[in-house]
Amino acid sequence: MNLPFFIARRYLLRQKGAFSSFIIRLAIVATSLSVAVMILAIAFISGFKYTIREKLFSFWGHVHIAPYNTNPSSLLSSTPIQINNGLIQSVKSMKHVDQVLPYAVRPAIVQAHGQMDGIKLKGIPPGYHFSSTVDFKGNKIDYSDTAYAHQLILSQTIANRLELNSGDSALIYFLEPGATFPRIRKLQIAGIFHTGMDEIDQDFAICDLRLLQRINNWSPDEINGYQVDLDNEMLADSLAEDIRIRYVEPPLTTHSIREIFPNIFDWLSLQDVNAQIIILIMAIVAVINLAVALMILIVEHTRMVGLLKALGMSQGMTQRIFLYHASVIAFIGIMTGNIIGLGFCWLQQRYGFLKLSEATYYMSQVPIRIHWWQVVLIDGATLVLCILCMWLPTLYIRRIQPARVLQFK
Repeated sequence: MNLPFFIARRYLLRQKGAFSSFIIRLAIVATSLSVAVMILAIAFISGFKYTIREKLFSFWGHVHIAPYNTNPSSLLSSTPIQINNGLIQSVKSMKHVDQVLPYAVRPAIVQAHGQMDGIKLKGIPPGYHFSSTVDFKGNKIDYSDTAYAHQLILSQTIANRLELNSGDSALIYFLEPGATFPRIRKLQIAGIFHTGMDEIDQDFAICDLRLLQRINNWSPDEINGYQVDLDNEMLADSLAEDIRIRYVEPPLTTHSIREIFPNIFDWLSLQDVNAQIIILIMAIVAVINLAVALMILIVEHTRMVGLLKALGMSQGMTQRIFLYHASVIAFIGIMTGNIIGLGFCWLQQRYGFLKLSEATYYMSQVPIRIHWWQVVLIDGATLVLCILCMWLPTLYIRRIQPARVLQFK
């Protein structure tokens, strides 16, 4: 029989002292709240980063193949490249590549209801789709017309400014260098998207790739570049480099979406620092509370310690009694913290009662994304850290002298 564990469990379950009971409950509550806050911090920040990245990836893919540009974030280019079907098939055959889509980008002016707004049209072929993180209403572009689709997908921001809805029509003006009059096309609003990101919603709209090819006087095999969609966002940088080395020749080069929007990804990286600070603070709070609670329990059970020593129990076994005591308290606190943290995450996912300023955070409510390995890591690290830090209070046991504590009843 494990005598130290038996004694620890007996005292914990049959604790009669009001003060001892209060200290144990306080330690459990403090540990529970610390673990719950750590789980919520990780779930919030993971959800926030995932949602932002998915909005960008949904609109622009993970990797771009385009002519070399000293400023990768400038997506506009008047110089076309020829579609290379061999390059497309080679990149498609790579592991983790979902699809390769040619695209073209051109500035234009949209007019409706007596108002005008500058936009950048992104021409896409069939097969392009938004992810679930992007709000979309209306219909997709119909590519059945043999010339080009006379349809347009606007952002909600631009549609609101021009008072447009799905099914309405708008005039698109294309300005030509040196021309007296712009080229005009009348397009129908097929659908409206909303990413919540000003970098996209304020400027971009989507149309048929063939429309821009015709406006630019390009042949059907001329484009601005290729958009590569992956099944694993973490491989964007490595695959961009791999594609460049294996398949791309000058003047083409590759850029990951991180290089095109560096400010956004630098901002997202800062969120990891926030999470680390929160987790560190909460871990310290949990450890300090358990250490203080254990120290108080040791002092309150001084007579018991003296009696056990007088009966011949070794120093190590006496320490283990209180280490087991603290471990049980920590375990109960961690499990309760899991229930609180994961329960709160479930409520937020279901009802979305925590709101955000979309103008600042690119979304209207706090997103949740739970990785179970992170929850397990938080639980395990908290338990191990608490147990390791419990050795310090138990060193007080060495100072307890049986002859001094047992001389009075």
